[in-house]
Amino acid sequence: MEVVRQWFQRHFSDPQVVSLALMLLFGFVVILTMGKMLAPVLAALVLAYLLEGLVAALQRMGAPRLLAVGIVFLVFVVALVLTLLGLLPKLSYQITQLFQQLPNIIGKGQSAIMHLPERYPGLVSEAQVADLMEAIRTELAGLGQRVVSVSMASVIGVMTLMVYLVLVPLLVFFFLKDKERIVDWIKGYLPRERALTAQVWHEVNAQIANYVRGKVWEILIVGGVSYVTFMAMGLQYAVLLSTLVGLSVIIPYIGAAAVTLPIAAIAFFQWGWSSEFWYVLLAYGVIQALDGNVLVPLLFSEVVNLHPVAIIIAVVVFGGLWGFWGVFFAIPLATLVQAVLRAWPRKSGGEAETEPA
Repeated sequence: MEVVRQWFQRHFSDPQVVSLALMLLFGFVVILTMGKMLAPVLAALVLAYLLEGLVAALQRMGAPRLLAVGIVFLVFVVALVLTLLGLLPKLSYQITQLFQQLPNIIGKGQSAIMHLPERYPGLVSEAQVADLMEAIRTELAGLGQRVVSVSMASVIGVMTLMVYLVLVPLLVFFFLKDKERIVDWIKGYLPRERALTAQVWHEVNAQIANYVRGKVWEILIVGGVSYVTFMAMGLQYAVLLSTLVGLSVIIPYIGAAAVTLPIAAIAFFQWGWSSEFWYVLLAYGVIQALDGNVLVPLLFSEVVNLHPVAIIIAVVVFGGLWGFWGVFFAIPLATLVQAVLRAWPRKSGGEAETEPA
């Protein structure tokens, strides 16, 4: 107990440290317990954060705050309507077509697997193929049950989506319009001893702003380039696959690997083991290489460098805790943890030392 008391006194004797710890704990508990209920609020906060840069740019050009908010919000609503009317119908149609073709795709894949022992007798045995086919049948049966359960809940999902389509834009507008009032209201409930918290926030704020805006641009660029490439190569379901490729950049490393499977499956169903199949995989590999080595360094030049192991751990931990939003904000949250560790006061040799941020 004496060791625990000394450790607590060493790390929590400063009121600013206590304030930072309590605010972090409060935010963690709120998101963990109310994350699903606050989903539209979180979505609106992200969108308002993205649009705030445009509002600030118009203000620097001399436009009043309210006029700048009105112009940016109008552009946002027009872009949202165009997306809903332009992209979603195509996505819905291609998803329906894919489900209709799924039995044929599975049958062709099973046929290719059955011929593996003939082509590679030293590597694949018939027993291994039989075990693999049994596992596939089991997974397909479970997938069918999940599809039925999803279809039963589709009505509720559509109603929820309609509510979000009205609620989220309204929240975005008020977050932009009343930004200063909301910030001042929040500050009124914060403890006075918050210099350490302000230090951490100022360090993380720039990282989050750069990351969120850069990630949206990365999604649009990678998805757009993939769509043009797939269309030029004649690949089926180009809209659906390019959307998956664009969204896959949300999950570093893991997303790119996961999307490879549906692209390869559809290309194989369309062309088999032909040169077109390999050209599609090569093109997808080039897109991923350019994204990782050219686009990401340009868009995220100001983001603190994190080790790939730290990024993967952050994706797994925060994704498991908070689902989609935990995955989306895995890197900013890892940056927050890094900033807290760097700013946390340390005592060495009986004297207080604070590591510079």
